Amino acid sequence: MQVAEQKHPKHDHQICVEDALKLAQELCISRGQRFTDTRQRVLELVWQGHSAVKAYDIIDKFARDGSATKPPTVYRALDFLLEQGLVHRIESLNAYVGCAHPEEGHTSQFLICDNCETVVELETPRLKKALKEAADKAGFSVNQQTVELHGICPHCRAAA
Repeated sequence: MQVAEQKHPKHDHQICVEDALKLAQELCISRGQRFTDTRQRVLELVWQGHSAVKAYDIIDKFARDGSATKPPTVYRALDFLLEQGLVHRIESLNAYVGCAHPEEGHTSQFLICDNCETVVELETPRLKKALKEAADKAGFSVNQQTVELHGICPHCRAAA
C-alpha cells in the first residue's frame, strides 16, 4: 500500500490508475502514437501512488514482477510519456508523477510533501502569467517552466 493511500483511506486510487491508462490509450490513438505494453506498464507504475517515482524504482518493480528490463528501455518509455504529456518530471526529486490532465497542454506547479512525498499538481494561470511577465520584462525567453514548492501536506501536519 502506498503512503498516499494510507493517509487518504477513502480515496480509491485504483480508479486513478484505470482512468490514467484509459485516457493515455485514447490520446495515443488519437495522436497516431503507439502505446506499447512497456509504455503502459511504466505509466501504470508511475501512477501507483500520488508520490513521485524514480526510474530505478520502476526498473526494480519490473524485476520483482519477473519481467526484468534494461534501464534504457524504461528511460525511453519515460521520455515518450513526457513527450505525450502523460507524466511530469519532478526536477528536485529526479522522479516522475502522472499528469492529471494530459489532454490539455499546460504548465503545472507542484506541491511536494517533504514528509510523505505526496505530490499535488496545480495549474495556476495567474502564477504562469506573472512569471512570463517578469521574464519578458527582463528580456528573457522562457523555454520551460518548473515550479516546485516543498513543505508539509495537511495530512502530515494534522498527524504531527
